[in-house]
Amino acid sequence: MDCVFPNVSHGSLFHAKGIFIPPKAGNLRVSFHTESLNLKPNPILPLGSLGSCQYNSIKIRIPMKSKIPTQKFYQYAVVVRSEQAQNSDFPRYYSKKEKKPFPTPIVELRRAARERLKNRRGQPRRPVPRPKNGLLVKSLIPLAYNVYNARITLINNLKKLLQVVHVHACGWCNEIHVGPVGHPFRSCRGSHSNVRHSLHEWTSAHIEDIFLPVDAFHLFDRLGKRILHEERFSIPRIPAVVELCMQAGVDIPEFPTKRRRKPIIRIGKKEFIDADETELPEPVQEVPEIPLLSEISDLEIIAPSGDEEIVCLAEETLEAWERMRNGAKRLMRMYQVRVCGYCPEVHVGPRGHKAQNCGAHKHQQRNGQHGWQTAVLDDLIPPRYVWHVPDVNGPPLRRELRSFYGLAPVVVEMCTQAGAAVPDQYKPTMRLDVGIPSDDKEAEMVV
Repeated sequence: MDCVFPNVSHGSLFHAKGIFIPPKAGNLRVSFHTESLNLKPNPILPLGSLGSCQYNSIKIRIPMKSKIPTQKFYQYAVVVRSEQAQNSDFPRYYSKKEKKPFPTPIVELRRAARERLKNRRGQPRRPVPRPKNGLLVKSLIPLAYNVYNARITLINNLKKLLQVVHVHACGWCNEIHVGPVGHPFRSCRGSHSNVRHSLHEWTSAHIEDIFLPVDAFHLFDRLGKRILHEERFSIPRIPAVVELCMQAGVDIPEFPTKRRRKPIIRIGKKEFIDADETELPEPVQEVPEIPLLSEISDLEIIAPSGDEEIVCLAEETLEAWERMRNGAKRLMRMYQVRVCGYCPEVHVGPRGHKAQNCGAHKHQQRNGQHGWQTAVLDDLIPPRYVWHVPDVNGPPLRRELRSFYGLAPVVVEMCTQAGAAVPDQYKPTMRLDVGIPSDDKEAEMVV
């Protein structure tokens, strides 16, 4: 039986099982038996009438011309990958009795030190790069001003968002919650928590509960001698992010900082002298290209009125949060920041101070001294994770469905509830794609 389809003008033919057959020049004759192939209509080509030719021997004759010399079969596998995981584990809670892990394991640090010592053996001494030689990294000075202004913008906007977004703080522990009402989870670790069955007592939160004030000693000379225990009260303490920006090039008249114009002359590993700068002209006070912003007082706070204004304020706040964190992360690659492995004390500088004010677990064995190690971004700017509320206008969080809820930084949660879009890097922990059961019986069916 011959079936000819004059309306087929394609230069190729698809097999019934989806195999692509490139044609040759001239007439193409395809012969097969439908008994063994179980031919089905293909919606791509107009071969739907082949269903009436079942259980018969079919020959299809299609006149066509093609310049493809040989028959080749290719198989392609399309894999769709996403940089962000669908769901990720929550950040681990470290007990006060545990020491913070090193960002880089100590074994790898020692291995890298041995490699550097081996490569430098027999080679002349290299000049010390910036900022280790006392000079500023000029390319990072505008970034330092942007980080400083982003911090001020974030604080001012958070004060305004607190007027329209409900944020609750526990009166016994440091946990906070963003939402119309506080969450019902029994997670209070404050004093007398056993009497209250670990339930929280919610009060109104302040800006210090949302953006934690992490302070550090201000250094007049970041390469000078370490701060002694007797000097801990004579040296001012300022926010650690501000100190990082000042060491990177931000000038604040209230906190003078030594600026060198010539690199230092190293005598030993820890000894150096300053170069002679008398031949240089007198430094001229330059006006920064980026002016510094200032915080607004509580009396000057004006709450946003309309919904559009609230959404714009939330988006601006989220942008300032990301700009501050990304900029501080870049500054920390060049300007060292230290953190105590036992307590949240932070020091901005190449070496930690000697003040014996560590009150963490078993501080008597260390005589109150800090265990300094390299800090990470979350040590300098704590994100303060809170429970994510899927629907602000919906029912409150339920204690039985705790495993279905996600976590988010408190700044991100506030901006999300105010109408801003959720950034991609926070979606895995917020568990936006997890369906929440409607009742307890449905939750028990989840495997």
